[in-house]
Amino acid sequence: MSGVGLTPWQRVRRSFAVTSTAAGVYLGYKAIQFQERRLGLDSARAQAKRRAHHRRSAQAAYRAAVDLQGLLIKACQLIGSRADILPEEYVVVLSRLQDQVPPRPFAVIEEQVRRELGRRPERIFAEFDPEPVAAASLAQVHRARLRDGRPVAVKVQYPGIEEVVRGDLQNLLLLLGVLSRLERGFDVSSVAQELQRNVPQELDFINEGRNAETMARHFAGFDAVVVPGIVWEHTTRRVLVMELVGGVKVTDVAGLEAAGIDRQAVARLLIDAYFRQMFVHGFFHADPHPGNLFVQPGPRLVFVDFGLAKTLSPAFRAAMVRLTRALMAQDEGAMAGALLDMGFRTRNGDPKTLVALGQAFVGTALLSGRPYADPDMVTEVNRRLARVFRDNPVTRVPADILLIGRVMGLLSGLSKQLDSRVNILETLRPYALAGSP
Repeated sequence: MSGVGLTPWQRVRRSFAVTSTAAGVYLGYKAIQFQERRLGLDSARAQAKRRAHHRRSAQAAYRAAVDLQGLLIKACQLIGSRADILPEEYVVVLSRLQDQVPPRPFAVIEEQVRRELGRRPERIFAEFDPEPVAAASLAQVHRARLRDGRPVAVKVQYPGIEEVVRGDLQNLLLLLGVLSRLERGFDVSSVAQELQRNVPQELDFINEGRNAETMARHFAGFDAVVVPGIVWEHTTRRVLVMELVGGVKVTDVAGLEAAGIDRQAVARLLIDAYFRQMFVHGFFHADPHPGNLFVQPGPRLVFVDFGLAKTLSPAFRAAMVRLTRALMAQDEGAMAGALLDMGFRTRNGDPKTLVALGQAFVGTALLSGRPYADPDMVTEVNRRLARVFRDNPVTRVPADILLIGRVMGLLSGLSKQLDSRVNILETLRPYALAGSP
């Protein structure tokens, strides 16, 4: 898929591939559920069937992502990062997409650089490595050296990817809509709005460069966080040139040990850096999957890829602080008030539903002090919420909370891979107590 634009046949093919893959996964689980409930399939055999279907589903998703690329790779990378709650079969298969996305031929990249910067790479850079150091869903990165000798990383967006992503987004929104009809009570409106708002921003590298500079400004003087500088004279909407910064991939446990870097120190720094972003800066890097985080001795945490970032309003941050304090004090009235201020709404306005929501999604993990969720915790949360929501469903979820939830989920997955022993409550406490009420 190296050409610019999609033919009508390619659009139909992509829609069919995504829909058929999703349908196969969904119907397979429904079939096992039917055999358990109606045909008396015993739990051991059901579990064996479920594990086999996990494996088939992960392999089908992997094949579709490698074939179609685009937004599907990004979705599968997200799934493959959730080692904390998702079955091992999905994590093992889909985590390969963090490092093994097939790159585009160098001729395609070279021509894209020429279109964007007006000259071929060899006329702009003293050196430009034709082999990419990373290939992702929307772009790939090459090492280069500027004429003044500075080593840089050059991120080049794939030609035609904007049209591909638009089509993938339409397919994804359609699937979410179908799922909401099949699974009553599954509200996708906030998810759809956030996808429509955020996905186009990831295609604008000028926006990404500005996000990187905002984060660098916020962490100025905080040596434990590193943000590569942007080379603006060679940056456009589809080509981003930044300082080349080294490090060990955050989930490369063997690499961390070989570099003498303490995993627990990395886990503490990771959680602390994100609490600082959310509670102090009100601006956070919203895509902490393993390919976007590296570690240097110290440890120092290197952030890359700022295509997805989020700014929180002062009012929303203040409500987050109040919610955290209320959870610590188990003050149910304050919990409900904070969630209302954040933008949550329920059908009949009963505050008990909001209290259950806060306790389930935040309180369970927070008060346990555990750095990551696990399948048992998720099952218990879902059981409690289902009981409460039957009588009074949540009718509105604030868009801001969706990216926060995504980030916290990815951090939970990273924490499990690092075997973190960080006490979340103790790490969060100073930010909650120092924040404005």
